Formats: sequence, structure tokens, C-alpha cells
Amino acid sequence: MSKIKVAIIGCGTIANSAHIPAYIANADAEIKYFCDILPEKAKKAVEKYGCGIAVTDYKEILADPEVEAISVCTPNKMHSIITIDCLKAGKNVLCEKPAARIFSEAKAMQDAQHESGKVLNIGVVNRFNPAVNKLREMIQNGDLGEIYHVYACFRSQRSIPGLGGAFTTKEIAGGGVLIDWGVHYLDIVMYCTGDPTPRTVSSKAFSKLGVDMKNYVYEGMWAEDTKDINGTYDVDDFVTGFVRTDGPTITLNGAWAQNIGVAESYIDFIGTKAGARLNYGGDFTVYTTAAGGLVSLKPKFPQKQMFQEEIDGFLRCIRTGEKLPSHIDTVIVTAKMMQAMYDSSEQNKEIVL
Repeated sequence: MSKIKVAIIGCGTIANSAHIPAYIANADAEIKYFCDILPEKAKKAVEKYGCGIAVTDYKEILADPEVEAISVCTPNKMHSIITIDCLKAGKNVLCEKPAARIFSEAKAMQDAQHESGKVLNIGVVNRFNPAVNKLREMIQNGDLGEIYHVYACFRSQRSIPGLGGAFTTKEIAGGGVLIDWGVHYLDIVMYCTGDPTPRTVSSKAFSKLGVDMKNYVYEGMWAEDTKDINGTYDVDDFVTGFVRTDGPTITLNGAWAQNIGVAESYIDFIGTKAGARLNYGGDFTVYTTAAGGLVSLKPKFPQKQMFQEEIDGFLRCIRTGEKLPSHIDTVIVTAKMMQAMYDSSEQNKEIVL
């Protein structure tokens, strides 16, 4: 069986740290194209990985019938545009999270997938995390009883990415900490609790500590090569919210930047039989009772590289036709929730879905 020909559109940080190494490690894949509007980035990828052709126009890729699989790793603004073009050209797509800047763009992507019949997965990589899947299995089996509330906390002291660049420009990114980090936490909550239907959303997003870019103090910065202190900062660096669903209620607090020097990154699942704290990207602890006392359990199990699992699954489902948990049909509800959160913040009222 011949290898699946792959193209990478967008050769920035996430492509180099996750997508490209995972494709190279998969014996069923062959990267044919590296594409970036900055030609030096595409050329650097060709040189670094010793394969592929560097191009600046992704439509060259769409015209190549050999290419079956495409990873879209561009800034959020281009997600829906490129993904829809790829689907219409008969290509299978793995688009990095978030699906799009706003819900209407994500819905257009879903519609294009339905029309084309091709694969469209979104980069909600935690659905391939062994710890997340073990906890989900426990919840679905009723080991924690009824999950009636979930609390998500993703707060850091000073972690605004690419200050002044695409990450902090609303017209490009769609938002800040909620759409960048919150998408992962909300997705985990929905996945583990069986994708309950959201009913109402109340939220407030703040843009405070990054506004004075020239005086912003930090120790490290994701995607610092895109930093531009003469650029734009008009996104949220702190968000809080409350969601009612037809399952549990959900509360969250998130911060790219806050004047509290303690980072917190976890999700608490509160059940009638037990509760569990999932450490983001790590393990989890279950809290319950036994023998008339309080006990805690910390399961141990083999770890896997979740980005590799994501890419392997994407390539496999192209061959088999299986529908992965990261399919646009299951992920789009998170886009709808985030849109409602931003709408609630702007309108200063609760949004009924």
C-alpha cells in the first residue's frame, strides 16, 4: 500500500513542535509539501526535515491529486478559508484548534465537510490523551456517580503568547486566552461528560495586563518570534464564565496573565460518588470514601504521546472511514459555547442557546 501524501500549511511553532514530527514518525505518511506565506519558513522546513517541496501558495497543493491529507496550522483567521478550500478540492483535513475565530466560520467548515464527505478533524489533542480517556471511561461507567458540576482553571501569571502579533490581534485570532487555552479545557469537559447540550452561558472577558505592551513584564513567551510591541493587543487575557447544560453546570477561570504568581491548570469533576481532579497534560486523582473514611486514588497507566496519537488516528481514519472523537461534528459545540461566552461578555447579559 502506498504512503499517504501529506501537506503542511503553516510552518510555525505548532507545525514544527507537533504535526511535522508526528507525520515523520508515521510509516504510512510522506510529507510532500511545506507551505507558508513566508517563503523562508517553508524552505527552512524542507532543509530541516530533508523532505518535501517549499511553496507559498496553498492552492498549488490543492491542484496536486497525489495529496490526500493536509494539516492546517495557520493563524485562526485562515482556518475556515483554507479548510473549506481543501475539502472542496477533495482533501482530508486536520485543522489546528480552535476550529475557527467565530461560530459561523466553524459551522461553514462543518457544512463543507458534510458536502464533501472528506475527513475534517480539529486539533483537540486532549481527546487522544490516555489520562483524559481513562477518566472519561470512569465517568461514563458511573464510577464517580452523577457529575453535577465541573470547574476548569487555567491561570498563569504572565504567559501571553506572541505579544502584539497574530495571537493578540482579535481580527486574526478571534480572541485571547479563552479561544487559545479555554478551547482545550472546555473540550475536555464536554468530552468527559458525554457532550451535554449547553443551555445558557454567562461570561466576562477582560483585556488588562497586555494592553501596555511596552511595559509588560514576563519570563518566557510562546511564539516569541512573532512578538511586535508596536502591533495590536485587543484580546482577552482573563476570562470567567458559567455554563448551564442538560448535564452538569460548568464554571471556569482562565488567565494568560494575572497578578497572582501561582499557576493553576486543572479540571475538577464533582460527582455524587467521587470527585476527580485532572491535571492538564498529566494524571488525575480520584477522591472518594471507603471503610468509613476519606480516600484518594491516583491511577497509574502507560503514557502515550498525544500528538502522535492524533496524527496516527487522522491518517488511519482516511484509510478506514472511522469517525474520530475529534471530528468537526463533535467539536463544534465548543465553538458555539465560546461564541456565546464572548457574546455574553460584550452584551453584559446571559446568553440562551
